[in-house]
Amino acid sequence: MNRLRALLPIALAALLALAGCATRPINPPIAQADPATGYRFATRTDFKGRDTLVVLAFSGGGTRAAAFSYGVLEFLKRTEIVSASGKKIRLLDTVGVITGVSGGSFTALAYGLYGDKLFSEYEQRFLKRDVQGTLLARAANPFNWWKFIGGTAGRSELAAEYYDEILFNGATFADLDRRKDLLILASATDVSTGAKLVFDQELFDAICSNVDAVPLSRAAAASSAVPVALSPVTLNNYGGTCNYVPPVGLQLAVKNTNPSRSAERAKRQVEEWLALTDGAHRPYIHLVDGGLADNVGMRSFLMAMDLTEALHAAGGATWLDSVRRIVVVVVNSATAPRTHWDRSESPPGAVSLVLQSSGVPMEHYSFEAMELLKDKSASWRSKHRLRQSAAFAANTDPAIAAELKGPDIDIYPIDVSFAAVKDKAEFEYLNGLPTSFVLPPEAVDRLRAAAESIMADSPEFQRLLKDVGAKIVTESAANGGPAAAH
Repeated sequence: MNRLRALLPIALAALLALAGCATRPINPPIAQADPATGYRFATRTDFKGRDTLVVLAFSGGGTRAAAFSYGVLEFLKRTEIVSASGKKIRLLDTVGVITGVSGGSFTALAYGLYGDKLFSEYEQRFLKRDVQGTLLARAANPFNWWKFIGGTAGRSELAAEYYDEILFNGATFADLDRRKDLLILASATDVSTGAKLVFDQELFDAICSNVDAVPLSRAAAASSAVPVALSPVTLNNYGGTCNYVPPVGLQLAVKNTNPSRSAERAKRQVEEWLALTDGAHRPYIHLVDGGLADNVGMRSFLMAMDLTEALHAAGGATWLDSVRRIVVVVVNSATAPRTHWDRSESPPGAVSLVLQSSGVPMEHYSFEAMELLKDKSASWRSKHRLRQSAAFAANTDPAIAAELKGPDIDIYPIDVSFAAVKDKAEFEYLNGLPTSFVLPPEAVDRLRAAAESIMADSPEFQRLLKDVGAKIVTESAANGGPAAAH
């Protein structure tokens, strides 16, 4: 034992000496940006001709978020609808886009990779595993220090290695790219600018890199890299070397001579992407938790809505021209646990203050994002009704026609959040769950059950069923038992 103690300092010194060898994975460059190829919306060929697009937005919140969003996937898998024409389809098969932030990115990426196989493995592989405890143990193990002390790697690379081991098994975005009916958009935050960075080829064109080569585990690690607790994930930026230009649609919206607020927001998106193209002066991009820029993953979708509106105003075509309904399910696991700070003259401690100062703004933005979506839905419906009215048919004022121009798309914003839990005791339980990567199995199960219940009872979900003339059929009905319709 004494000999071991004597050798320990020598071993530690050797490990620290090797620490400078710790290197991170390098995302490879591309020679030419091609907007018709790669992992992006435009190459999802199965999207063409759809009249209904279902978008799921999974928020951040550690295992709490991962389990809550998984409950929605389970509901969609188990629920079949029968349309007015008699066609039966699982709701899960109508999903076209899933956005994921932090904890929600694990569920999104894993479903994109495994599909239905996820439902037999995800609980054991991730949700009911002590991910946080294992990460802490590995970080504390001196024999792992060479992987993240010194050099260009960090604690998040150690985390990515573990995520790959337990969940992603070496998969990259090339594995997601093979599926043409679904787009998974995991996001992180550019620590230098605060801008949102999405792991798709649309954005990776700006940094002249190939997202297909990026491991899913690294995207999940970047999306959940909580500052201080975990290190940033670093990407090489080759911007300016592949003849990149912003998408034509964005350029047209920005150049519109009669700009709207939607066009101004689209312009801001162009500016964020162009800021990435200066690889000569910004050769590296450091990414942290995606929740810092957008905790419910709604910025990408809201920008797409702004772009669609701006392009219609400019007389351009959009990728949503065939779509008549967009169903947006926002799975928001945000909590607002009570504190007793205001009862004491003494301010909160440093750790509590850091957690509160990052969490509270994120939750406020989550609320605002959902309200913006609801406002957009109401505005588009109102304009559509006015365009169909007799008064508009008799209108000869071009200014009025221009003001009412817009997409003929109905948006169904479905809010799946703890606020919709009717049982007070259950709400208090869920609202008190921590943001961590370990929860008791009971908490995981209750989160899943709550998500399914909230989704089924959503007024917007019921409006959707009514508008498409569909009804829900339970599994027993599908197997020949009595039908149960909502």
